[in-house]
Amino acid sequence: MHEALIQYINTHTSTPLTDSDIDIIKNIFTPRRIRKRQYFLQEGDVSKYMGFIVKGAMRQYSVDDKGNEHIVRLYIENWWAGDRESFAMLTPSKYNIDAWEDTDILTITKASVVEFNTIPALNELARNLDEMHSIAFQKRINAAISMSVEQRYAELANAYPEFIQRFPQHIIASYLGVTKETLSRVRTKR
Repeated sequence: MHEALIQYINTHTSTPLTDSDIDIIKNIFTPRRIRKRQYFLQEGDVSKYMGFIVKGAMRQYSVDDKGNEHIVRLYIENWWAGDRESFAMLTPSKYNIDAWEDTDILTITKASVVEFNTIPALNELARNLDEMHSIAFQKRINAAISMSVEQRYAELANAYPEFIQRFPQHIIASYLGVTKETLSRVRTKR
């Protein structure tokens, strides 16, 4: 499983990994299998891990007082999963993260981040990921406050067609902040 992460790092950084770096990566990232519907993180728990998805799909969501799920993030292969706020601040999470498909993931603990930071390529990767995360977050907020449902769905379908293929309509609807009936009408028009 580590080969997928090493390839990802080499693709997303200009700093080459040394053999020593690869040994450290193999020591600090622990392979884990999460079965479909199994939790990676539950609301109220402190996030002890961040994870790199090698195979599978996950979702991050909150549940309101009426029991409705509100999807905030979807994850697939080569994506990083976790509650950044809870992991960084060691505070209870407001979210659940579970596997939508059987998922193979490489996890890293907060304590291992110290070793992570000793590798120049991983420092570069962290900066690049923070930048990409910030841009994606900005786009998502803008879409939520200024785009129609049709526009949000079209943008999602163009940017992440694999989400449309791998997650059911009710998950996509929740991610877009609409009912599944509204999403069904939008999809029918397309």
